Amino acid sequence: MKKSKLVMVGNGMAGVRTIEELIKIAPELYDITVFGAEPHPNYNRILLSPVLAGEQTVDEIILNSWEWYEENHIKLHAGKKVVEVDRVKRVVRAEDGTEEEYDRLLMCTGSNPFILPVPGKDLKGVIAYRDIADTNAMIDASKQYKNAVVIGGGLLGLEAANGLMLRGMNVTVVHVMPWLMERQLDDIAGKLLQKSLEDRGLKFMIGAHTQELVGGADGRVTAITFKDGTKLETDLVVMAVGIRPNTELAEKMRLHCNRGIVVNDTMQTVTDARIYSVGECAAHRGIAYGLVAPLFEQAKVAANHLAQFGIGRYTGSLTSTKLKVTGIDLFSCGDFMGDTKDRADDGGTETIVLSDPFAGVYKKLVIKNDKLIGACLYGDTVDGSWYFKLLRDGRSVSDIRDKLMFGESSLGDAGHEGHTKAASMPDEAEVCGCNGVTKGTICKAIKEKGLFTIDEVKKHTKASASCGSCTGLVEQILMFTAGGDYSAAPKMKAVCGCTDHSHQHVRDAIKANKLLTIADTYKFLEWRTPNGCASCRPAINYYLLSTWPKLAKDDPQSRYINERSHANIQKDGTYSVIPRMWGGETTADELRRIADAVDKYKIPTVKVTGGQRIDLLGVKKEDLQNVWKDIGMPSGHAYAKALRTVKTCVGSQWCRFGTQDSTQMGKDLERALWRMYAPHKVKLAVSGCPRNCAESGIKDVGVIGVDSGWEIYIAGNGGIKTEVAHFFCKLKTSEEVLEYSGAFLQLYREEGFYLERTVHYVNRVGLDYVKKKILEDHELRKALWERLQFALDGEPDPWFDFEKASVDARQFDKLQPVGQAA
Repeated sequence: MKKSKLVMVGNGMAGVRTIEELIKIAPELYDITVFGAEPHPNYNRILLSPVLAGEQTVDEIILNSWEWYEENHIKLHAGKKVVEVDRVKRVVRAEDGTEEEYDRLLMCTGSNPFILPVPGKDLKGVIAYRDIADTNAMIDASKQYKNAVVIGGGLLGLEAANGLMLRGMNVTVVHVMPWLMERQLDDIAGKLLQKSLEDRGLKFMIGAHTQELVGGADGRVTAITFKDGTKLETDLVVMAVGIRPNTELAEKMRLHCNRGIVVNDTMQTVTDARIYSVGECAAHRGIAYGLVAPLFEQAKVAANHLAQFGIGRYTGSLTSTKLKVTGIDLFSCGDFMGDTKDRADDGGTETIVLSDPFAGVYKKLVIKNDKLIGACLYGDTVDGSWYFKLLRDGRSVSDIRDKLMFGESSLGDAGHEGHTKAASMPDEAEVCGCNGVTKGTICKAIKEKGLFTIDEVKKHTKASASCGSCTGLVEQILMFTAGGDYSAAPKMKAVCGCTDHSHQHVRDAIKANKLLTIADTYKFLEWRTPNGCASCRPAINYYLLSTWPKLAKDDPQSRYINERSHANIQKDGTYSVIPRMWGGETTADELRRIADAVDKYKIPTVKVTGGQRIDLLGVKKEDLQNVWKDIGMPSGHAYAKALRTVKTCVGSQWCRFGTQDSTQMGKDLERALWRMYAPHKVKLAVSGCPRNCAESGIKDVGVIGVDSGWEIYIAGNGGIKTEVAHFFCKLKTSEEVLEYSGAFLQLYREEGFYLERTVHYVNRVGLDYVKKKILEDHELRKALWERLQFALDGEPDPWFDFEKASVDARQFDKLQPVGQAA
């Protein structure tokens, strides 16, 4: 039977999901052609925010690779925008002249960002936030400019602002409404969110009306003015004030459009039954949805009808919202505003509120006629999916009314108390709202296909593959199902695309076979790429050095630029120099040398860091060697995957509350460990009393002085997501502090994966495992401490011992202009 021709205009998430569903149920029915205006395969637009924030790469958010299109015999015209469709001849034409005939047409043109119609909107540096090109433009701007303004305090605007801030820009969010995310949050939750973001460094102008964007002589935006006469200087303006369905092509085709391409319950356009439409461009019963879950529901219905099954109807969707800013939890669904003026017994709404501003927790539930109709959660969103299910199911909550605010786990037997949420969920319970994946589907895939990782579950079920808000629950199901049925160890992620070997496998091979060079390692493990890549070479180099100290030779070219230059490169191409100050203590002589170097080399900025050290910013690369020489202080290793700082308070030597000499303890630790390279950066702190002024509770190793000695804490992290360190042990002497701390760090050096912080290492192997190795096995602890001392003995200072540290001094030579003699 001759295949029909299906052409899809648009290569986004909703359209490709329709194709995926269609291939699943009717793989031989159509010859499929896809036109995509962007030069990329299908990617997860929802995860552009983590890409902007530097948490993920573009490659990591690709949903369907180029190979996927080939394997499924789909002709993809990437980077070709469709400009005309002849509905009589049934031909699609792209702007470059490419033509394709169709029997069925799927319109998935998505949406366009709304640009405020103000003077200056066309200036350079004024962009929207919609696709990979916009994201890359913002990343490029963050490398050249300092100040940014984001217009719009909705979901997209806040994610853009957070990403630009993490890229080092000073960001102000301009929002015309009285509070942030007014469509998804009430005023209390919106103001809690604003405070959390202000604490992170974002600035806000609430209720501000943009009047004009001002440009400079070069045609680039320089400022934004407001209707009240105020003015704000900026180098970048990001418009995130909303989207509009992209109906330009549909209107040209004379399809009926009203708030989008009007479709019926089978996702067919009301104008032409051969033409379907799904996604943000489609208007169903007067609504154009902008969230992924309803779009995937539409895709399933459209695929069903394209497959000629003729069953299934799309009748609309309830939606929920979650912000994709790391460390901030909020959730809302349904009619969360409520109307407290109405009496519940008169058929009005009843609002239940739990507010704990000190803990940053706010919950609001709205009930009408004994049914939950809305929820707004901030700070504690663990029960968001349960509330959403109650709302969708229309279940009466009269029997659980008194416990409703305290979540599903408060229901005792009804909530399967004593089990994890994953274990208590029925198989038909929905886990991934975006993709409509139930627990039963996930469990079946895990058992039948032998899945062991989140990535494998994503690939086979699509659970957690869209917005990511259900990832934690999917992990619980994975652990519960795989852990109960399999004794095999979990499969681990490959080091990179050059190999299928995991980090652990590589470490084991290097140790078992005494591999001493990168080339030997690649040859022995049959690396697919003979010379590796920028991801695997630094990792292999570290594994060799940490496994075979004194035998394996460091390869400087397999280190990142900062470690090759032994200084931190800055956004303008200059470098920062941070000399080491033992325990944060310095002398007048050291300060004089620093001041003289600043004057001599015209270093523009001198700053005290959070680790109690002095940072010299703006050093030219050709001046680095002389700056180090003139300062005459050891390298602070602020550029390296190594020991960074040992922060201290003044302790018992000066402080009237101090119980131990924290400064001396900090200096002893730093002198013992300062040349220590590790899988990732390592930070220590020593506090002289439980008041903990040195913030020891959020360090990789934290030491707190108490009356009887010292308390040790491990695996803390004060980064984007603060992780409180675990209490490890209590010790009496300074010598014990050195041995136990060093033994833990050596265990991490020997077992941690490259670029894995101590918090993630301990989470992976378990705190009990580390305690057993260090606290219970006295011989192993002493051996670990001795191995660390052996590795560090004679380790050179890269600022002064160039030859021994394998530093190529030629990199600091000033380049001569072309044609000029050296």
